[in-house]
Amino acid sequence: MSLTEAATVHPTAPASHPVRIATIGAGRIGSNHAEIVARLVPGASLVAVSDPTGESAQRLATTLGAPLATTIVDDVLTSDEVDAVLITAPARSHTDLVVAAAAAGKHVFVEKPMAVTLDDADRAIAAAADAGIVLQVGFNRRFAPGFAAARAAIDAQKVGTPHLLRSLTRDPGPYTADPAQVPQWTIFLETLIHDFDTLCFLNPGARPVRVQAVADALVRPDAKSAGHLDTAVVTVQFDNGAIATAEASFSALYGYDVRAEVFGSGGMVTAGSGLSTDMTYYGPDGLHADTARRDTDLLHSAYVGELTAFVDAIRTHTPAVVTGQDARTALSIALAAIRSVETGSAVDLDR
Repeated sequence: MSLTEAATVHPTAPASHPVRIATIGAGRIGSNHAEIVARLVPGASLVAVSDPTGESAQRLATTLGAPLATTIVDDVLTSDEVDAVLITAPARSHTDLVVAAAAAGKHVFVEKPMAVTLDDADRAIAAAADAGIVLQVGFNRRFAPGFAAARAAIDAQKVGTPHLLRSLTRDPGPYTADPAQVPQWTIFLETLIHDFDTLCFLNPGARPVRVQAVADALVRPDAKSAGHLDTAVVTVQFDNGAIATAEASFSALYGYDVRAEVFGSGGMVTAGSGLSTDMTYYGPDGLHADTARRDTDLLHSAYVGELTAFVDAIRTHTPAVVTGQDARTALSIALAAIRSVETGSAVDLDR
């Protein structure tokens, strides 16, 4: 079978029943996703929480009314009471969990990155295709209203031929994490990978062909010798001629900031901001606007949208909106960016 998602999704539960979902990982994002499924997604029911820390699993399950809390992933994968899983465990475990869940016949929503090597990405895609399950990857910006509207304008030819694209992620500061606890290349594999997917999403039908990256430790210069990078800019060239940039920083003092821009022959669209509301206060000291400090606040509706789309795909027996192949493309850019930093040269992507 080719490494593409199956055209037909096999049902695991009657469409009239709620989709029974288990969360694998009860950390910050896992807890956020579990709460959304339990309280905000129509046609879904949270039935289990798995986490290596039993106390975390039990606390989240109790809070959200899930009947099962366990430290053993196989308890979820072998349960006849589970139709689908949300994989929100550490990134390096994602592929093995996708493969195991697919083998057990469970539909899969996996947080980015789906894999950290292209071989693992192919393994996950093939496992999902062989099992006929929905495999959706957590690229939430596609579901944010502004980003979705930008894509609609592009599809309607309002921008014309894309010439220049830009996507950025600036995590809120001040940066307080221990750099020694941050895996090397996180800025590409777990932060900028969102931007790489955004650039592809906003340049539909185009293929990335060349990548060049510059990265440094500007927030924590003392950590650079250990391989920690906290600031990066990546240039991506596409086969339709468009030139794109992606940038990231781990310390934006003004809040969490996510934006994108597409400039073309017919106009320009922009999307995103760091504003938590569209209210601006005009006072004696000037202008003031409130900003979001967490991604789960700024992109709350996007998280709801992506999980709702996942459940809808299961209930309608259709492929996911964001596929494993989408994740593989973003990963290929991230890996090329890493090679570019290592070599100081541009990297051509394999066809």
